[in-house]
Amino acid sequence: MKIKDLFIKNKEIFQLIYGVFSIILIIVLITLNAWFIISRYNKSIELSLQQMAMNTGRTMEVLLKEDLDNKEKLQNKIETLIKRESDFKKIEILAPRQENFNIIASSKKENLGKTINFPLYNIAWASEGVASRFQLYAREENGQKLVDDDRNSSWLVAIPITGKTGEKEFLLTMKISSAKIDEYTKNNYFSSLIFLIFVLLAVILFLSVAVRLWDYALLYKKIKELDSMKDDFISMASHELRAPVTGIKGYVAMMLDGSFGQINDKLKNVLNIIKGSTERLALLVEDLLNVSRIEQGRIKIESRPQKIDPIITEIIAEMRGQAEDKGLSLIYTPDRKELLINIDRDRFKQILINLISNAIKYTEHGEIKIFAKEKDGNMEIGVKDTGIGMSAEERARLFEKFYRVKNEKTKDVTGTGLGLWITKQLIEKMSGKISVDSIKGTGTQVAIQFPIAKKTKF
Repeated sequence: MKIKDLFIKNKEIFQLIYGVFSIILIIVLITLNAWFIISRYNKSIELSLQQMAMNTGRTMEVLLKEDLDNKEKLQNKIETLIKRESDFKKIEILAPRQENFNIIASSKKENLGKTINFPLYNIAWASEGVASRFQLYAREENGQKLVDDDRNSSWLVAIPITGKTGEKEFLLTMKISSAKIDEYTKNNYFSSLIFLIFVLLAVILFLSVAVRLWDYALLYKKIKELDSMKDDFISMASHELRAPVTGIKGYVAMMLDGSFGQINDKLKNVLNIIKGSTERLALLVEDLLNVSRIEQGRIKIESRPQKIDPIITEIIAEMRGQAEDKGLSLIYTPDRKELLINIDRDRFKQILINLISNAIKYTEHGEIKIFAKEKDGNMEIGVKDTGIGMSAEERARLFEKFYRVKNEKTKDVTGTGLGLWITKQLIEKMSGKISVDSIKGTGTQVAIQFPIAKKTKF
């Protein structure tokens, strides 16, 4: 089996694996990035503290250097410094003795005269000075290993002191507290971790939504494909139905005309029923074809400046018989001016026939008025009836596909619910507008407007 076929067959599984992998990868990358930034931040803080400790040590070297010959004065100065500076935990002056050092001055008097063996002091003596975290080294005093309680928050500074001859004579050692800065750094570290956790949670939530959106995108694609298949099927089925329906209509008309010989009244009634059903079926097929053409963008609109009065007069003549069969008056009031509007003549006729036909179907008695007038630079054509009317809720859904007003007065009225949807689409494709005003039990007025292309006087 090819990889492509395997992917298609297990598409959903691969999508799930991809989604999980993406979530894990992004979380790992964000975590590593945060860890890297925090590590660099901590390292820079440590370097800054080390530099500060060394600078403090060199300052103290200069301050104490002038009193090296007077041990009593040196001791007093060290004790004064410890009292004034709370960050200074210990200050001592050491004299080298082979591999060890003797304490000649100290902020802790009990340490005077003691011998210290501490590798860091040997390193500092051999160089220009050392500043390091205190906990990194173990030290001994008089053969005993010492452990300080605050070793994790202190810096030990050791700097050689030169004498008048320029040679190293003593070693200045200081223990400087970094508790405040360490506490601040620790708080920042934990704040960063908490922020990182919230970021990761937000990313997880976003990615979980993104995976769903991916599914929705695939679902939308499938729906579009199905919708396209549906449109193709409707178009094909409508075309295939059109020919037999036309054939049935033709043969029924010929039988009613007596082309195949005389028929009795009973058969004539049956043929009239067939004729009516066939005409409704033909209208349905035509509506479906129009819907398919509109949705697929295949409907042709050939607009050009037209005089509307002859078109409206022609339509009224065609539909007057239908209105009179129901006892309705069909009244046309033309505009006094000859107005030209850019329209497709056949589509405009289709629109008006549908509107007038609806008015006749939903009007039980009274009249139907058709008028044309100039309004706000547009040509307005209105169809007003004295029919059953509509409620506000029904009017709001009037142009929805397949929607029909359903009540006791409309249950016997045939229709597909596509006519007004098609009408609205055709009007808009000719740069027009349609509006409806209706009062239930009183009547309905439908108005369509098209921009005036040219005005001429009689």
